[in-house]
Amino acid sequence: MDVFTYSTFTATMALVALALAIVALVARFVTTAETRAGLASPARWFAWLVAATCMAGSLIYSEYYHFQPCVLCWYQRIAMYPLAAVLLVGAIRKDGRIRTYGLPLSVIGLCISIYHVLIQNFPQLDAGGACDPAVPCTAKYVNMFGFVSIPFMALAGFLLITVLLATFSGATVPEKDA
Repeated sequence: MDVFTYSTFTATMALVALALAIVALVARFVTTAETRAGLASPARWFAWLVAATCMAGSLIYSEYYHFQPCVLCWYQRIAMYPLAAVLLVGAIRKDGRIRTYGLPLSVIGLCISIYHVLIQNFPQLDAGGACDPAVPCTAKYVNMFGFVSIPFMALAGFLLITVLLATFSGATVPEKDA
């Protein structure tokens, strides 16, 4: 598969992830606690699947297509890679407290991704301190549909994971009054 086809596929997956994040966020407000609790286990597995896919996608870009990750890409990887392992363990163990240790990683990664997307689109926001001139954080190695870059894809993944963990993972069925 050539890099254009792969990038089109991953960009489309990122847009689907954004749409699913919106649907999951809306579900938080239109579903009952019982419904959210019933979706907790599938949501944990889906969050792991998103993290594992993001991790594999970033490795394919760097190892197969030889895209050199910038400093901010490395920071996003530092949040995503352990998140894939943590979410897998939490899903296997059916751990309702998964949001306690998964959410901080996903929120940190989301914040880094937001900043990275911002400086890619508005390079003047980069103070020039963190990025290596040889591999600038402002460069867009992928620019699908006019706005989907690799950091945007990471943003979509982190956003979906964050929404899934915040909305469903800690849901419990309220106790009925006797």
